[in-house]
Amino acid sequence: MATDPKKTLDPKKTLDAYRAARGEFRVLEVPPMRYLMVDGAGDPNAAPAYTDAVEALFPLAYAVKFASRAQFGVDSVVMPLEGLWDADDMASFTTRRDKSAWRWTLMIMVPDHVTAELFAECVDRVEVRLAKKKQSVPSLRSVRLETLTEGLCVQTLHVGSYDDEAPVLEELHERVVPENGLRMTGRHHEVYLSDVRRVAPERLRTILRQPVERIG
Repeated sequence: MATDPKKTLDPKKTLDAYRAARGEFRVLEVPPMRYLMVDGAGDPNAAPAYTDAVEALFPLAYAVKFASRAQFGVDSVVMPLEGLWDADDMASFTTRRDKSAWRWTLMIMVPDHVTAELFAECVDRVEVRLAKKKQSVPSLRSVRLETLTEGLCVQTLHVGSYDDEAPVLEELHERVVPENGLRMTGRHHEVYLSDVRRVAPERLRTILRQPVERIG
């Protein structure tokens, strides 16, 4: 099927959820979005499962892109890596910064028209391609296709190393949320707009998002 260049999808340019400014905490409604997801736990700098999850998600996201273009004639950009984070004690993200206590779900957004059948076909294709290269990615079969509904959120843009997020998160949790008559509900959400392989730590751009609900 021929691809219409006018139908190339890039949600980063069209969705308000991918807009954020440094130093600005903004309340917004985030629409339901479809993701490739895989779960894990532990320090992302040390846990092999984290690296394995990334190595599963990106080949699969590209397979979905090309299969979608062939089947529907609609091209799309491969979206940035995102992560949902939580812990039994949320202070492990701020004052204590205990990465070993973190639980995470790594994700890449895909277009709404991606079906469960197309997703399953892509998993098979990636697995075959890896086998031909005598490579194995254990997390591949753990990836799922799921819709995430966050609704009301507060978000801001952090510029700098991931290890320097703690003061921004503390301000978000301890000042911004209560001062706006809100309380935290869902998991902390990060959108990694920069390629960590190509961008210096002090220039990394990350959207920090917290689902909330209004009190009263």
